[in-house]
Amino acid sequence: MESVIAAFSEDQTVRLTGVRKGQLRYWDKSAFFSPSYCNDKFREGFGRIYSFRDIVSLKVLGILRNKHDVSVQHLREVKQNLASESKDAWSGVKLYVVNKRVHWVERETGLPQDVASKQYVLQPIDLDYVVNKVRGDIHEIIKRDPGKVGQIERVRSLNKSAPVIGGTRITVQAIQRFHSAGYSIKQILLEYPDLKKADVEAALRFGEAA
Repeated sequence: MESVIAAFSEDQTVRLTGVRKGQLRYWDKSAFFSPSYCNDKFREGFGRIYSFRDIVSLKVLGILRNKHDVSVQHLREVKQNLASESKDAWSGVKLYVVNKRVHWVERETGLPQDVASKQYVLQPIDLDYVVNKVRGDIHEIIKRDPGKVGQIERVRSLNKSAPVIGGTRITVQAIQRFHSAGYSIKQILLEYPDLKKADVEAALRFGEAA
């Protein structure tokens, strides 16, 4: 799935993780959790781009914060300890929650426990489930609307409003360039396996109309 889409906008991240937009921005601003790719243009909607690993980590954080009501202060403390256990703090260690406190598996005994209280717990956050759920949700949000097949559209802030194949980020110009280079429709479809014949034909007609 990472090869299909590896960068996610703020809105997509909200949909995939259940973490609210306000939380994402506060966590970024307070240096609790920042996206892998960011710049100062977030007011234009391009400043926060999240990786697949970010999505999995935020899914875990969303479960901890919004489902189990673990405080951000406690999560900050946990983050420091997890960093010494794994380079992928929130996605590299199996986590557990008891009484709004986060636990992990104690190395020596192999049992899940709170680092401070030594209390053992029974309800793990199944990381495999989270990863697979995120993958499934990604399939859903990138699933193309069948009604856009063979359509050309312009989306504000997408490819500088250049005409694209409906429901995709593939520009009409890209299709036209392949056609000008001598590619047949069949060959173009081999370059863009997610497109349909009607998409390529629409792109070529658009060029003629222009």
